[in-house]
Amino acid sequence: MRRFHVYDSRTRETRVFAPITPPRVGMYVCGMTPYSAAHVGHARTMVFFDVVARALRRWGYRPFYVQNVTNLDDKVIARAADSGDDPLALADRQFRDYLASMERLGVRSVNLYPYATDYVPEILAQVRVLIEKGFAYRSDDGSVYFEVAKFPTYGSLSGQRREELRPGARLELDPRKRAPEDFVIWKAATPGEPSWESPWGPGRPGWHIEDTAMTGRLLGDRYDLHGGGVDLIFPHHEAEVALAESATGVAPLANYWMHGGLLLLEGTKMSKSLGNVAVLDAVLDEYGPMPLRLYYLNVSYRSPLEFDPARSLVEAREAYDRLAQPAQRIAELLERGGADREGEEISEGVEAEADDLVERLDTLLADDFATREAIAALYGWGRRVGELGSLARYSGASLESLYGPYEWAEEVLGLFVRDASRTGGAWSEIVPVLLEARARARARGDFAEADRIRDALAARGIRVQDGADGTRWEFDTSG
Repeated sequence: MRRFHVYDSRTRETRVFAPITPPRVGMYVCGMTPYSAAHVGHARTMVFFDVVARALRRWGYRPFYVQNVTNLDDKVIARAADSGDDPLALADRQFRDYLASMERLGVRSVNLYPYATDYVPEILAQVRVLIEKGFAYRSDDGSVYFEVAKFPTYGSLSGQRREELRPGARLELDPRKRAPEDFVIWKAATPGEPSWESPWGPGRPGWHIEDTAMTGRLLGDRYDLHGGGVDLIFPHHEAEVALAESATGVAPLANYWMHGGLLLLEGTKMSKSLGNVAVLDAVLDEYGPMPLRLYYLNVSYRSPLEFDPARSLVEAREAYDRLAQPAQRIAELLERGGADREGEEISEGVEAEADDLVERLDTLLADDFATREAIAALYGWGRRVGELGSLARYSGASLESLYGPYEWAEEVLGLFVRDASRTGGAWSEIVPVLLEARARARARGDFAEADRIRDALAARGIRVQDGADGTRWEFDTSG
């Protein structure tokens, strides 16, 4: 396993990465609240952590990458009310669209996409423990709140002091709370909204506790890596720390915290709630997935990134064309003649340069995932390949050597993908998630939605068969 360093948001220093139980790496990234289409701000976070998981696998680690789906919250309910949809059905549909967008973008490293509502038993158990330990209390309406004052280190992740968390921009006065900074972990039921029975009355989970219930079940009381956008540090990740560590007595919740910079539109965070978003699929349609990945990765992941499609994405598309040209030429020649094609051999010196560059690329990424520097090195390799003259005169073995750095970029950065069959079996990961959504639709009697999922898969050449022993799927090779 390769030794590497990451910047840890919790300790505010760059640290050597040391898994709890190597080579396994428990990895959790906050995912979508699927009430509307994914935008390019979401995609920046997901592309970066896709690269993290790809690199870990290359370096000999075994990441178990979990990305949650908040399939029920106030925003989902409000959007469903506006459209006349069932909230859970709306979330299912929007999440399937999100998966399709991630597939287009080459984000294929996630092992599990758990739905929040599938973990209600774990959420109820954690709420019960927090009440028993004195960290949470029931209000008169049946909601349950976490009492921030009972957790002395609240604010350590974000660097905020608890006494500064008073009513204002972030906090509102609420007579049900003992203090303004307290937050809800079980929301009392509202007529017409989905709810579950609990010892405190019917209700539904609060936002923060869904993550700690999931990670406790899937990754344990303490795990290796938690990621997300920098905008989630407070209050969401701060609340996660307080909930999990109060419930379990185990600290820290995550050994490393990684936070990506925001995507900005005219200097303001891109956000669906603000309405200043660029829909991901529309951008992919116009500029393509590879230029967009390059745009995200050609900057430090912790830096803010200004989104200006008329300039930055046009430039990214032109930059990708330059970067990809030698890779595409080598790939074309190999596709025609294969690795056994005859021709001149490159010198041992050039072959060594290619091998050394692959090692250098790994070294660059091992320094807090310096994708920008790795991309600069790939541009340099393109210039070196250009100095070799006509590539058509070289043997297949030589071309394979020259392609080595681009193969690294394909594997780790998700660029220059030659063959979809080499991308890690994306459908083998995505189809089970879609079939789970279909099963949920059938369970609630929404057979029209279940049929839409089946038909969408059929349109992609995937046959779904229901039988007494469950549901099976296979690629339809009849056509």
